[in-house]
Order: sequence, then structure tokens, then C-alpha cells
Amino acid sequence: MNMNNIKKPGPKDVFGYLLSFIGLYVSVIFFGALLFFLIDYYFPDVLHYDYARQAELSLKWPLAILVIIFPLYVWLTGYLRSDLERNHEKKELRVRKWLLYFTLFVTSMVIIGDLVTLIYRFLNGDLTIQFVLKVLAVLLIAAAVFAYYVWNIRKDTPATRHPVMKLFVYGVLGLGALFIALGFFVSGSPFEERLRRFDERRIQDLQTIQYEVINFWQVKEKLPQTLDELRDDIRGFTSPRDPATGDVYRYSVVNALQFELCAVFETANKENISSDMAVTKPVPLSILREAYYYPPLEENWVHSAEETCFTRTIDPDRYTPFRKQ
Repeated sequence: MNMNNIKKPGPKDVFGYLLSFIGLYVSVIFFGALLFFLIDYYFPDVLHYDYARQAELSLKWPLAILVIIFPLYVWLTGYLRSDLERNHEKKELRVRKWLLYFTLFVTSMVIIGDLVTLIYRFLNGDLTIQFVLKVLAVLLIAAAVFAYYVWNIRKDTPATRHPVMKLFVYGVLGLGALFIALGFFVSGSPFEERLRRFDERRIQDLQTIQYEVINFWQVKEKLPQTLDELRDDIRGFTSPRDPATGDVYRYSVVNALQFELCAVFETANKENISSDMAVTKPVPLSILREAYYYPPLEENWVHSAEETCFTRTIDPDRYTPFRKQ
């Protein structure tokens, strides 16, 4: 056995192990993030408005990263394992040992910190189903990594050659693939998501128009007859148009204090947000640029995949004309 080759591994070995463990860390971090977002989606916190929708949107980065990094890590780990079987002396490579023990150290700290956090939250009376599931997710991920790499340090037999460890490895890989597939299912079709983003833009446009109509009424104590009357060259405001078609949104005056805004939507949004969650607190619509607080969004802007009209009535006591303020 050439000891020099053991103490001074070639650049290929260093590159392979560094890339493998970086792939491991990235996969673990973003797999944990994926599980967290799935937990938020299926077990939304009633204290957070629209949490499920935010979780659905947040899934995309972990999925994009895992689809590339996780298979690369699995392939590279298999390649290095095969290389070790052909060259047993590489088991003593310093770079390999340092990375293995560093990984065990980090996972040990994560497991200990995870359990301490669980006990602290329990004693503090702050346990929720979301928190418990996230603690279990972190614990299981860290424990799986710890168990696999302890085996690699203590045993000469590759994990996939031992019946129990082979079942363990393929079980972990299967669960990983399952949760990634579940993430894609939750995030939905990219084409459907684009249509939904167009609809969200339409809602923002209608909110902007609504604000301008209210402001117009407060200034002039009458409603504009058309959206063209909202044009303000000083502020540079022009009524927005449909982002997909470029058509003007339909606006009509119902009576002296009531108006109607209409838009053609391509998706339905009622199922996106749980109504029993949203009624817990009103949501400030920053697009209004004023301290106006409206009822929960889905109560104001529920729509189907068709033209939907929203009737608004101005309350003079709430929106006092400026000359009377």
C-alpha cells in the first residue's frame, strides 16, 4: 500500500468528496425546507393569513434545487462508493475522514438542539401540530444522515451490500422522491400558476382602481363616470389595463355612492385560502398606500374562472370628504 497516496489524495478525490458532501448539505437543507412548506400547506397556522398559499408559492425554490442537486448527490455517492470498493486504501483518505466526522458533528448538534427546542416549547406551553411535525422532520433527517455516515465510518461493507442498511438507504431515497413528487403536486402546473399570477395581478389592479375611485369621491364628492377621469398627469396615474389582453377593466356607476368593477379571470381563487382562517384578522392592503383596512381578501375579491364583478359602496362616515375633515 502506497502511504503517500493515502496522505496526499489526488485533486480528483478531493473534488469528488467535497462535491458529494456539499451536495449532501444542500439536499438536507432544502429537503428540510420542502418538508416545512408541506407542513405549512397541509397544517396551516390559523394565526397567519393565507399561509397555505404562501407555502405553495415557497415550494418552488426547494423543488428546483432538489431536482438538480439530490440526484447529483445520489449518483456521486454511488460513484465514490464503487471507487472505494475498487481502491480500499482510499477509505483512509484524510479529506474523506474529515468530512465524515464533521458531518457527524453537525448532525449531532442538530439533533441535540432539536430536542432541546422541543422540551423548551413543551415547558413553555407553545406546542402546536405544525411545530411538532417540523421538529420530527428535522430529527428524522438528521438521524438518517447520522446513521448512514456512522455506518460508513465503522463498517467496511458498503451500506447497499448489507440487507438492513440496503433497506434503510432505499427507504430514505424512496421517501425523498415521494416528498419531492408531493411538492410538485402541491405547487401545481406551471401553466396554471402563470394564469393564477395573471389573476392576482388583476386583483391588484382592481384594488388600485378602487383606491383611486374612493380618493376621487373624497376630493370631488362624486363618483367618476369613466376610468379616464381618474387620469392624473401630475402623479403620472393612468388606470391599469388587463395584463394579458390589454383591455380596459369594466367600471360602472350604480348610484351616487356605489360603483362596480369587473374583470375576466382565468382561474378561481376561493379554494386557495381557508375562509375560517382569514376572518381571524383583517389584512392591510399595501397597494392602497393609505391606512385603509379592508375585510379579508377572499371576502372582497372571490372570483371564478369567468368575468366577475365587485360592487362597492362608499361609506361617507368612514371615507369622509376632504373638505369636511
